[in-house]
Amino acid sequence: MHNLNPEEVNEAQKSLIRYCGEFVPFIAEKASGSYIYDKKGTAILDFTSGQMCSVFGHNHPKFVEILAKAGDSAIHLLSSILSPPVIDLAKKITSELPESLSKCILLNTGSESNEVAIRMAKLVTGGFEIIGFSGSWHGMTAGAQSYTYSKTRKGYGPTMPGSLMIPAPYEYRCPIKHCKGSCDNTCLEVGMKMVDQQSVGAYAAFIAEPLLSAAGMIELKPTYVKRLKELCDERGLLLIFDEAQTALGRLGTTFAFERLDVVPDFLTLSKTLGGGLPLAAMITTSEIEEECHKRGFVYMTSHVSDPFCASFGLAAFEILYEQELANSATEKGRYLKDKLIQLQEKHECIGDVRGSGLLLGVEIVKDRETKVADDNLGQRICNRCLELGLNMNIVRMKEYGSVFRIAPPLTISKNEIDLGVTMLDEAIRDCMN
Repeated sequence: MHNLNPEEVNEAQKSLIRYCGEFVPFIAEKASGSYIYDKKGTAILDFTSGQMCSVFGHNHPKFVEILAKAGDSAIHLLSSILSPPVIDLAKKITSELPESLSKCILLNTGSESNEVAIRMAKLVTGGFEIIGFSGSWHGMTAGAQSYTYSKTRKGYGPTMPGSLMIPAPYEYRCPIKHCKGSCDNTCLEVGMKMVDQQSVGAYAAFIAEPLLSAAGMIELKPTYVKRLKELCDERGLLLIFDEAQTALGRLGTTFAFERLDVVPDFLTLSKTLGGGLPLAAMITTSEIEEECHKRGFVYMTSHVSDPFCASFGLAAFEILYEQELANSATEKGRYLKDKLIQLQEKHECIGDVRGSGLLLGVEIVKDRETKVADDNLGQRICNRCLELGLNMNIVRMKEYGSVFRIAPPLTISKNEIDLGVTMLDEAIRDCMN
């Protein structure tokens, strides 16, 4: 049993806005590898890689080295002044991508990278209608939030005009109510017909995560994406892939879209690119960039192209390839998924196990026949995991059940996977008794 410190958290809340609901009753003093620690040295195994960002583990030695040498080079510059880390990272990213994706901008967050893609799509097409998936999460800034269809919409007033939505291909809970664990793209065909009826004839783009995380780990299959691209092309919709959580090896390839045989018009990177530091990027085609430039495109922020954070992006690619972490994600992800399926066989409350690589979902239900979500049980299991020494994250939405998002660092060991699964097993048993 781990000693948590809710009293300190309650004291901290006197001066902090509660921006994420309730804070976890654990104050982290340091972090390393797959663990976070409090001031007493209590270790918590982190099955979320921080906010799904520390994809190479907490405080990777290469990142610590950059931090130690930060004073030897520029940290921040005027946005129109370039630096070697920015130039090198832009070259590195575009060299890793298909030839068409050749123009890059470096930013801070996933919200920002999506804002840039959306702004450019609107500018180059002359349209303003953006289509997203139900349950999606693309950011908290005004534009990105407008096309986010998870639980963050209500109470904040109007979204951007032209915000349209189609159902996500949630095989376990088919939105059309006829699939039995295998999507036949009916939801896509019907969804696009519905937005066609809503459209005022000003389409700009479709934004999609290759694996929808906040929606409960819903993976887009290659056949689905191929048809999606065809439908977008028919309508003049540019395709934006938001790879905040799926890039840099997480699903077993450098970028998730490599598994889908479809190249987007815009690619947005964030979380995993900085490995825990605030770094994001948006990449598009030279044709789109040229046309936007002619039309006076501007995206000026205080920290666009900051050299300090760009250095971490360069290190991220080095770590990814030197440690062969994409292959590791495939191997360890398969190992972890098998372990979770074994848990499913033991516990009736686990309705589904899904996902790829080291980005997996475990859905908690009241019973497997009705698939009724058990939000209360899911949260109790989550709380009990923390008491036992395992940090887990659960997403709960009325339409999307109660799903654990399991995203440990790619550097996690099989022994640590075994430990985490053992604690999850114990937490479920404790909460079911």
